[in-house]
Amino acid sequence: MRKMSYMLCILITIVLAGCSSQNEASTKEPIDPAEDRIVATTVALTEIMDALELDLVGIPSSYKDLPVRYEDAKEVGNPMSPDMEMLLSLKPTEILSVTTLQYDLQEMFDERNIDMTYVNLESIDAMHDEILKMGEKYDRQTQAQAIIDQFETKVAEIEQAVEGQKQPSVLILLGIPGSYLVATEHSYIGDLVKRSGGKNVITGEDVEFLSSNTEYLQQAKPDIILRAAHGMPEEVIKMFDDEFRTNDVWKHFEAVKNNRVYDLDELLFGTTGNLAAIEALDELQKMLYP
Repeated sequence: MRKMSYMLCILITIVLAGCSSQNEASTKEPIDPAEDRIVATTVALTEIMDALELDLVGIPSSYKDLPVRYEDAKEVGNPMSPDMEMLLSLKPTEILSVTTLQYDLQEMFDERNIDMTYVNLESIDAMHDEILKMGEKYDRQTQAQAIIDQFETKVAEIEQAVEGQKQPSVLILLGIPGSYLVATEHSYIGDLVKRSGGKNVITGEDVEFLSSNTEYLQQAKPDIILRAAHGMPEEVIKMFDDEFRTNDVWKHFEAVKNNRVYDLDELLFGTTGNLAAIEALDELQKMLYP
């Protein structure tokens, strides 16, 4: 399979914006959170800040339910196109975004001489590193370590539960309106599958996503197919259903024959790291080892 074209990379960037590293170096002395006015521009970052028990003056606009802690915070718009006037009116001391959006946002903020902190949530390990950094920066080391410990406890439970069992092979499809990609083991969902005891049928790649080739994918003989819908979930699920019904190639997949095709809940399975990871692992366990 060939790696994605330039246009495909742009498409992935758009997808990642709906979900949610060059992070600023931590200061030597913890910052007093009471003196800071922090804005989180993605849902994942907002939830992380809540778990760290940090207040925010600005949060993203989202159809998802955000923590009650921030009911008085001002909405600053979509992660890909934040309301710059609102942002500036909040007089923030720190604005948080994610590394996957840096290319799209940097010029906009440079033009206004606004410093940004880009947080790397591209994998579980990267997310945990960033949480520990923020814990140190804002004197929330205990809360940060608790987040990490809870996740590691869940992974240890899974490893014990699947020990000695046959490892299922998994094909992960990432659907976006009008198209879909194949997620490799380097993607966030691919990382979750690996930690859940699954084996990605796509290996030996350096990128997170690849364009789809159904004939090639059939030869990989996945035991399970996972379908992740993003952007407009209902529309994407319908697209997947139509594709699987009208494209005869899918009928020859063992996963399809054995009814082992699962749609992933967008609220649990984002394209970047988030605190729903533990619940996502539980859901994957039911799919991979029923």
